[in-house]
Amino acid sequence: MEARIDKIKQQLQSQGYKLTPQREATVRVLLENEEDHLSAEDVFMLVKEKAPEIGLATVYRTLELLSELHVVEKINFGDGVARYDLRTDTAKHHHHHLICVKCGSMDEIREDWLGPLEERLEREFNFTVSDHRLDFHGICYRCKAKEEEERSEAANKSKV
Repeated sequence: MEARIDKIKQQLQSQGYKLTPQREATVRVLLENEEDHLSAEDVFMLVKEKAPEIGLATVYRTLELLSELHVVEKINFGDGVARYDLRTDTAKHHHHHLICVKCGSMDEIREDWLGPLEERLEREFNFTVSDHRLDFHGICYRCKAKEEEERSEAANKSKV
């Protein structure tokens, strides 16, 4: 984790910013919860546990700055809530999401399936893609399993 914090500190410094204690607390929360898609309020609640003196406005400003510097990606899944995802050093592009319209769960696809499409866009339209994000909306395997279980229970009850 310390190596990633140092890298983020360098990114901030290269743009004329400092990694203040408030910013570092926010970055640590993002790193500790990297698998989640935290909203600003989620980040604030977790930061508050570690540093009670930090206010919500500070967390918002920090997340916006990190977003502008491409340290995090600000994502909206269509539910009106901005969420923040820490960008990884190894990924050329951001990962993709499977978003359940029933329960709101989000699963990630870490593979980049759009390479051939990017090559075609470059070739046919002379367009260089710098980044992309692909979100699929549908029903997750958990909700499908629950529906199947409910159907099975209903069928068993009707036999009685």
